[in-house]
Amino acid sequence: MHEFGALNWTILGGYIALTLVLGAVIGKRVTSASQFALGDKNIPWWAIGISVVCTYVSAMSFLGGPAWSYKEGLSVIAIHLNYPLVIFFIVTVFMPFFYNKGLTSIYEYQERRFGKASRLTLSLIFLIKQALSSAAVLYATAMILEFITGIDVMYCIMIVTAIALIYTVMGGIAAVIWTDVIQAAILFIGAFIIIEAVWNGMPEPMTEVMTELKAKGMTDALQTSFDLSQVTTVWAGVIAMTMFHTTVYGGNQMMVQRCMAAKNMGDAKKAMLMMGYIAFFIYFVFILLGVLFNAYYDGKEFENGNTIILHYASEYGMPGLMGIIAAAILAASMSSLDSAFNSMATVSVADFYKRFYKPNESEEHYLKASRFFTVAWAILVIIPALMFATSTGSVLEILSKAGSYFVGASFCMFVLGFYSKHITEKGLLIGVAASFIVIWYVAVASDIAWPWYCVIGVIVNTVIAYAFSLLLTGKQDKMHLYTVKGQQAEYARLNKPIKEDGWYVIPGKIDAPCYGLLVMFLFSLVLLWGINTFIDDAPMLINFIRGCSILVAVASIGYIGYSFIVSKRKVPIKQVN
Repeated sequence: MHEFGALNWTILGGYIALTLVLGAVIGKRVTSASQFALGDKNIPWWAIGISVVCTYVSAMSFLGGPAWSYKEGLSVIAIHLNYPLVIFFIVTVFMPFFYNKGLTSIYEYQERRFGKASRLTLSLIFLIKQALSSAAVLYATAMILEFITGIDVMYCIMIVTAIALIYTVMGGIAAVIWTDVIQAAILFIGAFIIIEAVWNGMPEPMTEVMTELKAKGMTDALQTSFDLSQVTTVWAGVIAMTMFHTTVYGGNQMMVQRCMAAKNMGDAKKAMLMMGYIAFFIYFVFILLGVLFNAYYDGKEFENGNTIILHYASEYGMPGLMGIIAAAILAASMSSLDSAFNSMATVSVADFYKRFYKPNESEEHYLKASRFFTVAWAILVIIPALMFATSTGSVLEILSKAGSYFVGASFCMFVLGFYSKHITEKGLLIGVAASFIVIWYVAVASDIAWPWYCVIGVIVNTVIAYAFSLLLTGKQDKMHLYTVKGQQAEYARLNKPIKEDGWYVIPGKIDAPCYGLLVMFLFSLVLLWGINTFIDDAPMLINFIRGCSILVAVASIGYIGYSFIVSKRKVPIKQVN
C-alpha cells in the first residue's frame, strides 16, 4: 500500500478531534443516569433516525458487505429485503409497549409480563450477544488502521476502543446520537466516492461489464431455491431474516434506547420508520459495490476479503481518498461501538446493579455507575475482538451467523409476551433452553444455513413453552395486562386516548406511514427483478431505473410531508371502540 500521507492523516485526525470535542461539549449537560441513558427528551426525530440507521450499518457493511457479495453476488441483498416488514411490526407493536411505560431498559417489560427470571435471562442474552457483535465491529475497524498504518492489530483495537469510549463516557446517549449524525455524513461521502470511482473506472463499458456479471450469475438477487443449506435465498431473507431483524431492532436495547430518547411517541416512531424506508438502498449500495469489485478485479482471490475496498482506495490514487475512507469506516464503527457501550452500561445498571445491589441510590450515584460499566464493557469486548482477528471470511456473515443462535429465544420472549394467553414464565424459560440445545445440534449435525436457525429456534421455543406452560401452570383465565389485547382492553376500560398528535400510542394499531413500508417491500422486489431482467438492454434498464428513482423520490417527499403535517396539526383524540 502507498504511504498514508499528511493529507490523509489530517482528514482522519480532524474527524477524531471533532467527535471528541462534540462528546465533551454534550457531556457538560449530563448530570444524571437518566440523562446518560435517555438524554433530555429534546433530540429531533431525524437525528435519532440517522443514528438508528448508522448503528447497524457499521464497518460490517462497509467492509463485510462488499466482501460477501464479491463471492456470492447480488443475492446477498436478499438478507436485507425484510426491513420494511420488520419496521412495520416494530412500530405497530414494540414501540408502544416500550415508550408508553417509560422504560429505561426494555427488558423490564419481561418482568412486568412474565417475571424477574425472564428479565434477567433476556438481559444476559443481550449483553453476551452485544459484546460479541461489538467485538466484531472493533476488529473490523482495527484491521483498517493496521492496513493503512502498519500498526499491529492488537494496538489498533485498543486505540479504536479508547476513541469510542471517551466521548460515550462523557456525553451518554445524546453524544452517541449527535456524533452518529456526523459519522453518517462521512460514511456516505466515502461510500459514494468509491462506488462512483469503480463505476467509471471499469476497463470495459459498463453495459458489457454488467452483461458478463449476469452470465456469471452475479446479478441474480432473487434466488428462489428451497434448499435450506443456501444462505442468500429470497425465502431465507423474507421469512428467517424477518425474525432475525425483528429481534435486532425491536428486542435490542441498543437500537430501541435511542428511540426512547425522542420527545414523544410520534417522534420515536418516525425515527424507526426512517430505517424501514432507506435501509434497503443503503445495503444495496454496499452489496453492489462488491459485485462491481468482482468485475474490476476479475474475481481474483484476496488473502482477506474484508480489505478489498481498502486495496481499491489505495490503488485509486485520489489525494485524500484513503483519509476519507479510513474516516468513513471509522465513523461507521464508532456509531456502533458507542451505542453498544452505552446500551450495555444502561442494561447493567438498570437490570442488575440497581435491581439487586444498590436499589435506593441517587441519580448522581447511578450516573457514576453507568460510566463505570461503560468503561468495563469497552475493556471486555477487546478479548473477543482479538479472536475475530484470526478470521478471513466476511465479518458481516460471521457476525450474522453468531447472532442467529440468540434470535429464537429473544424473538419468542417478546412476541409470545405480546400475544400469548397461556404461556407463563416457567414454560417460557424451558422453551428458551430447549431452543438453544436444538439450534446447537442443528448447527453441528446438519448443513442447514444459519438464517434458518432463527425459524427453528422460534418453532421449538413456542411449542415447548406452550406445552410446559399448560403442564406446569395450566390455562390462564384472561389475557395478561401486558399483551396487545390486554393493553387495548385497559385503554378501553379507562377511556384513555389511543392517539397523540396523530400517532397511535396503543399497541396493535397501524399508523398510516406503516402501510408505505409494505409498498416499499414490493418495490424492492420489483427493482431487483428489473435490474437483472433488463441488464442486456441498456436503454430499457436506464428507463427502468429512472422510473424507480422517480417513484422513490415521490414517496420520500410524501413521507416527509406527512410526518411534518402530522407533527404540527392537532388531531381529534380517538377512543378505543
